[in-house]
Amino acid sequence: MDKNTVTGLVLIVLVLIGFSWYNSAQQAEYQQMVQNDTTIVQTQAPKTQPSAVAAAPAATNDSLDVFREAKQGKAKDIVLKNEKITVTLNTRGGTLKEVKLNEYKSYADFEAERNVSLCLYNEKDASSNILLDTKEGVMAFNDYVFTPTAVTDSTATLTLQGAGGETITLNYKLLADNYLLDFTVSSANLRRILPSSTRSLQMKWNDKVARHEKGFYFENMYSTLTYRLQNGETEKMSEAETEEVTAEDAVNWIAFKNQYFSSILIAEKPLKEVNLRSEQLPENGDHLKNYSAHMKADFDAEGKQPTRFQYYFGPNNYRLLQSMDDHSITGQDYDLQELVYLGWPIVRWINRYFTLYVFDFFTRMGLPMGIVLLLITILLRVIVYVPTRKSFMSSAKMRVLKPKVDEISAKYPKKEDAMKKQQEIMSLYSQYGVSPMGGCLPMLIQMPIWIAMFNFVPNAIEMRQQGFLWADDLSTYDSLISWSTPIWGLGNHISLFCLLFCATNLLYSFMTMRQQRESMSGEQAQQMKVMQWMMMLMPLFFFFMFNKYSAGLNYYYFISLLFSALTMWFLRKTTDDKKLLEKLEANFIANKNNPNKKPSGLAARLEALQKQQEEIMKRQQQARNRS
Repeated sequence: MDKNTVTGLVLIVLVLIGFSWYNSAQQAEYQQMVQNDTTIVQTQAPKTQPSAVAAAPAATNDSLDVFREAKQGKAKDIVLKNEKITVTLNTRGGTLKEVKLNEYKSYADFEAERNVSLCLYNEKDASSNILLDTKEGVMAFNDYVFTPTAVTDSTATLTLQGAGGETITLNYKLLADNYLLDFTVSSANLRRILPSSTRSLQMKWNDKVARHEKGFYFENMYSTLTYRLQNGETEKMSEAETEEVTAEDAVNWIAFKNQYFSSILIAEKPLKEVNLRSEQLPENGDHLKNYSAHMKADFDAEGKQPTRFQYYFGPNNYRLLQSMDDHSITGQDYDLQELVYLGWPIVRWINRYFTLYVFDFFTRMGLPMGIVLLLITILLRVIVYVPTRKSFMSSAKMRVLKPKVDEISAKYPKKEDAMKKQQEIMSLYSQYGVSPMGGCLPMLIQMPIWIAMFNFVPNAIEMRQQGFLWADDLSTYDSLISWSTPIWGLGNHISLFCLLFCATNLLYSFMTMRQQRESMSGEQAQQMKVMQWMMMLMPLFFFFMFNKYSAGLNYYYFISLLFSALTMWFLRKTTDDKKLLEKLEANFIANKNNPNKKPSGLAARLEALQKQQEEIMKRQQQARNRS
């Protein structure tokens, strides 16, 4: 490994350290910021509403309100249910009151062994409202009690009847064995109370997202308001800061997302004038974020075409979200699977076209999640074994040639001869058939895989509340030791899987550094000493970074590094340095007897650079002689 390679590795390490420090600083800083934001939001909230909503009159004229009798009605609940979800509607406003996921439970209920369905949406934290601009002012549906006219276990029709035959109808239909709820708004005979310019209705949707998992940090990191633009781009708002945006294009769907579950509003026709806000909430509370969405949807005042929506209340499961395209009301794919973040482009391709298929294959076998991760790790180690072995042999060849490299270093002790020394060393490697860059190949191969798993495991809902060994839930941290008062940088616990990961990282770093040190001499050996200290400190850095990460991720990194260390140990034990040197001597003799053999690769480039430098020095000397 030459100086440039070492410099590159140092830069990679510094980038990783800098990114993690920045991420931790952001998490620490927003806590104080949130305290200030909360007060500001309360005083400034009216200013953030869309102009159409903010300019609306505060009250209607009851003397002309054709639906005023419906204001005095008594509200009641209507329950729709299938195997997946239970939806409770309230006849006041005809809105959603509560949504429960029948097959899931919160971590608190899971830990206490309570058989309670996870409440994803409830009227205490969430609300929705539809508003119409009428000749009398703004009509808010939540001011009226709708009359149920047709109710079954999976459907409900709610009607608002006016004094002059005006009708507004809300239809709900819960799809069988699904997480989708169809919702339509239709009308009749409204033209006399609506302005001729009415082409849309306004919608307000708010949700104070509750915590459902064990730790705030990890769940908050993967919770974000996400929306899909009509142009096909999926955008997400900040995970760590309060943010407000007005969508630059019409919007197909809006998702109030937390780590493993989402409430999604899908419109048949794109939503317009969409204003979105994600407010970060303090860590010591029971909620993560406060989401709000204000928008306009197309509305046929003549009553010929209903305004159609779909709600999705369910898990962020990649394959499940993909299957929602089969029930599309828009005629196009929803691409809801974009809610499951799989990483940057190259990393996403690895997860999309490899990890997901392998994971699905092992999961369908009914194996424990810990065994699934173990099998994935073994498969990956088998795949990278051949390049790993080639890399090890490249380092081994450099190791057995080290005495010859030391002779060259002694031949050129002066710094001004560094180019000649490097050229001669590269020429030596070329004559013996050694590639000095081969030792970095496994790192280049494994880095995308490591990053891919870093993105995949925390988003795999299959890990949620799945125990393995001492960890009761692989989707969150395991607590070997815990305490009540958090310690800065450490939190309130110590993860055993994190400790094992850091220990194997230290072991693997030691083995790697020793192998590289044995193949280097001169300045490279001195540079490697600095690199060695950095690599030895990395496990300590990783401990503070990964202690609050999921047990599944730490477990994967632990067994991956353990297999890497075992592979290196096996290769070292099965490599005979004496026989390897004899093979290299044979290569040297063969190349020496070949008159057409010329330096290639880095050696050739160094030779060309040396000749160029000598030519420049020659011209400079000639110029000095003439002067």
